[in-house]
Amino acid sequence: MTGTRIAALGHYQPAKVLTNHDLAKLVDTDDAWITSRVGIQTRHVAGPDEPVDELAAHAAGKALAAAGLTPDDIDLVLVATSTAIDRSPNTAARVAARLGMTSSPATMDLNVVCAGFTHALATADHAVRAGGARRALVIGADKMTDVCDWTDRTTCVLVGDGAGAAIVEAVDDAEAGDVPGIGPVLWGSVPEMGNAVRIEGSPPVFAQEGQSVYRWATQQLPALARKACERSGIAPEELAGVVLHQANLRIIEPLAAKIGAVNAIVARDVVDSGNTSAASIPLALAKLVERGELPSGSPVLLFGFGGNLSYAGQVVRVP
Repeated sequence: MTGTRIAALGHYQPAKVLTNHDLAKLVDTDDAWITSRVGIQTRHVAGPDEPVDELAAHAAGKALAAAGLTPDDIDLVLVATSTAIDRSPNTAARVAARLGMTSSPATMDLNVVCAGFTHALATADHAVRAGGARRALVIGADKMTDVCDWTDRTTCVLVGDGAGAAIVEAVDDAEAGDVPGIGPVLWGSVPEMGNAVRIEGSPPVFAQEGQSVYRWATQQLPALARKACERSGIAPEELAGVVLHQANLRIIEPLAAKIGAVNAIVARDVVDSGNTSAASIPLALAKLVERGELPSGSPVLLFGFGGNLSYAGQVVRVP
């Protein structure tokens, strides 16, 4: 069993929606200012009684149902998050408890902020390929509104809450075919820019050097994304979809063009969901699949970037 694939996806967002007009009542901003700078129109906001692990469990339950699996079919739970309040039990353990798992799964959190899901997906891929797990539940979940400074109009207009999940499972050589279901990861970081995106302090607060991140992403990321495609044996023009971290529409649109994915559907979920950090990629991908915009088996580039300044990307096949 040398291959892996994504068997199913799931996503979840809280019911409450915060519009740009709502934000204009809280801080000195307006719809035109927000839309022109980041392209966001709405975002979902979790209540005080909706912790990160609850968001994650909802998305996980949908992914399990879509795959026709029970919680006890999972032996590894990985949760990418940077907004869990408690250090222990970790979010993954709490998700396993919420789902009623009795199969003694390994449970781990990964904190790579906005690139968390693609790091977690690669980690699950490696674990399954190495025989450490048969099926993994990979979740990106963040409650960014918990760490938001609602008096700072440069950051509070960006954030939203949500979760996305994927089931990663082993496949044999015959099923895997010539092109892997989950391609080799390209990952790394820029340590000298680690402070460009921060969630720090007590209580923790999200802050960033927006112009520094914008310049790095638009100048450096296209070549990295093309290299991720190359590792999977896929040319950018062969991609059916591109799902970048949903940070800012003004970053996403030029990046997709520079990558050369001329035939791909580009995820623009940031318009409706805002920046949901580690949740943004699985959330956007799950919605595209649910709406039937990406056919089963088609290649999609996932690429996360942001806090630390870390990045990770891979080409996956749509379940």
